[in-house]
Amino acid sequence: MIEIDGVSKVFGSGVQAFTALDNVSVTIRENEFFTLLGPSGCGKTTLLRTIAGFNAPTNGAVRLDGQDLVSLPPYKRPVNTVFQNYALFPHMTVAENIGFGLEMLNRPKAEISSTVDQMLDLVQMTAMAGRRTSEISGGQQQRVALARALAPRPKVLLLDEPLSALDYKLRKGMQVELKRLQNETGITFVFVTHDQEEALSMSDRIAVMNHAQILQVGSPHEIYEHPSERFVAEFIGETNFLIGTVTQADETQGSVALDAGGNIVARLPQGEGGMGQVTVAVRPEQATFCAPDSGEATVSGTVSNVVYLGTDTHFHLTLDDGNPFALRLQNTPDNSVQQKVGDRIGIAIAPGVAQVLKD
Repeated sequence: MIEIDGVSKVFGSGVQAFTALDNVSVTIRENEFFTLLGPSGCGKTTLLRTIAGFNAPTNGAVRLDGQDLVSLPPYKRPVNTVFQNYALFPHMTVAENIGFGLEMLNRPKAEISSTVDQMLDLVQMTAMAGRRTSEISGGQQQRVALARALAPRPKVLLLDEPLSALDYKLRKGMQVELKRLQNETGITFVFVTHDQEEALSMSDRIAVMNHAQILQVGSPHEIYEHPSERFVAEFIGETNFLIGTVTQADETQGSVALDAGGNIVARLPQGEGGMGQVTVAVRPEQATFCAPDSGEATVSGTVSNVVYLGTDTHFHLTLDDGNPFALRLQNTPDNSVQQKVGDRIGIAIAPGVAQVLKD
């Protein structure tokens, strides 16, 4: 659906020049919920605005269904944007806001009325059609903004952190609603967020960005389970980093001698099959306790803190080499682990769960 080909965007010139996008290339599929994820200032909103036509790329091409978009102004692109502040007309009713864009497109009145009714039903706002948008809640305003953007049936809907102003419970509910709307309409959604949980829960695929570049593109499972670089592993969820040396490798995995003691079989990034010193990522839930001197122990350490979080308990340990390690266990009736601060314990890491990072 969308092809971003070698796009760069530089603001300013000379010593004041700032590179917001640095040779970015990515393909977004038809009927996909695609998320641009990264910290503030990484370039994700600049990329979204470039697709919308609000920013002209310094270099590169933007194509939609094979058509070059760079020369088209925003109003001629089959793309709509939902902004962070919603940009609703407070003096208009919910129905009038939804129909406004269709009126500007000179659609017949009967078509506008029918489409508004469909959109009201889609976002479950029929009962509030006659209310002004200044008289409804933030979550309801968000639904109206979505309905207005969806009404002209764009090929692509761009969403620039539209949930950031909502409280936690409402935001969680709107995440479900957004995914439902995308499934029901079949429209390609391109979503910008810095919230990792939000990206993992809604996306078909995620592009992780940092310093004006895309570091990795993949499904939520691929991004979380198989991060390619340290930044991706660190930004998505909690991660332990172990230093070691690859002593044997094939195309997909290698044997790593850890500096903290013990050996581990870890997955290798695609195209990386060499020997030498590496960083290995291990998620806290991918490790378990065992006796420190048993053959099961990959590394050993001492419990430095225990944090109970209801559904699970987090154990913070100091390894024998002095480095930290976090381990998470789900609290179930069958879980009888009762480790205390000061206990010496072994940590078992199953073969193949750890991931060697490129950097």
